Amino acid sequence: MIYYKLGSENTVLDSKDLASGIFSALEKLGVRKKVIVVPPDCTRFHSRGGELTSYIYRYYKNNLKDILPALGTHSPMTDNQIGEMFKEVPKSLFRVHNWRKDVVTVGTIPGVFVSDITAGALNYSWPAQLNRLIFNGGHDLILSVGQVVPHEVIGMANYNKNLFIGTGGPEGINKSHFIGAVYGMERIMGKADNPVRSLLNYASANFTSHLPIVYVHTVIGRDKGGKLVVRGLFIGDDEEVFRVAADLSLKVNFNVLEKPLKKIVAYLDPSEYKSTWLGNKSIYRTRMAMADNGELIVLAPGLKEFGEDKEIDRLIRKYGYRGTPATLQSLNENEELNYNLSAAAHLIHGSSEGRFSITYCPGHLTRKEIESVNFKYHDLNDILKKFDPKKLEEGLNTMDDGEEVYFISNPAVGLWTSKQRLA
Repeated sequence: MIYYKLGSENTVLDSKDLASGIFSALEKLGVRKKVIVVPPDCTRFHSRGGELTSYIYRYYKNNLKDILPALGTHSPMTDNQIGEMFKEVPKSLFRVHNWRKDVVTVGTIPGVFVSDITAGALNYSWPAQLNRLIFNGGHDLILSVGQVVPHEVIGMANYNKNLFIGTGGPEGINKSHFIGAVYGMERIMGKADNPVRSLLNYASANFTSHLPIVYVHTVIGRDKGGKLVVRGLFIGDDEEVFRVAADLSLKVNFNVLEKPLKKIVAYLDPSEYKSTWLGNKSIYRTRMAMADNGELIVLAPGLKEFGEDKEIDRLIRKYGYRGTPATLQSLNENEELNYNLSAAAHLIHGSSEGRFSITYCPGHLTRKEIESVNFKYHDLNDILKKFDPKKLEEGLNTMDDGEEVYFISNPAVGLWTSKQRLA
């Protein structure tokens, strides 16, 4: 059932609209005495999930008992990050999801189903895992908050991904990510229907249908001046609310270009992007737009690590971004990668498959570190003299020397492709 929906390609929702929308939906849900909110973390700051969580706190006050940011494998939020993103919300309400220790397996999807959705490519079973606070916490309302936007693993982010991945455990995250990688990122991105989503929908229908889960989805786009604006707010308790949001996200976030791009410059805001685990969205979201033998330049002033999890960071440093064949060979030869399939999937996603070059310009990592994982390196301060994010316009730019460059100020808010690639 949809409790609230408002949005279109031209809609602009301000803070009053967001507050009005969430309050309207909560009124329809009736009295609740033990509420938990599962919002995005600071890596999805622009989702407006923090603001919406603040409104939820304003509505429920003492009946809001827990806030569990959907960290997945990300680092826990700091007090400063919580204060900046979730204004006016007491820090005492926040819980930290430990993806290695805090989970319970709520059911197991048989290998025959996995084989069916992957056309026989994989046949392992899949454990549906959730943070035990969500499954066993006795809440009478679970509010899952986040942004629907094209995503490299799940096609379109959010809905039940926010729970089964955002508060999932090692095996569930690893195996689901690898299903997406094996099936093929280009076949998944921007599509609401795909094998990974089928997996999570099966889990929702069979293992968590008794839980009082309500989804709060935003759709974020850019106005004509390049400013991020809220194009839609959708609140409901089933798949319909996700599909409505996904349909709008495709119209707002999917950028189809006339021809492949020879050079893309992507900027990673240092407040959001500290690792290539997150920063490689600059690769995922642009790979379908890149021309053969083109160059992707990633301006990453906040980059200080590869994986936000220490073990995943070690694996990335050891095996590098060397494409599908090399990663699959490493999987066959090294048992440690088989225990960390999400890392293997990430290594596949973060490669150009030899089709174009990727140049990282980090604020903290060294040339040796960047080149060791198979990226090119360029000094950040030097390249900023030519490609200054404050001076570049969103989209196509013609530089002083006549070179055409396509600038993306935040790769997380869109998906780029060419008509040639779509064909």
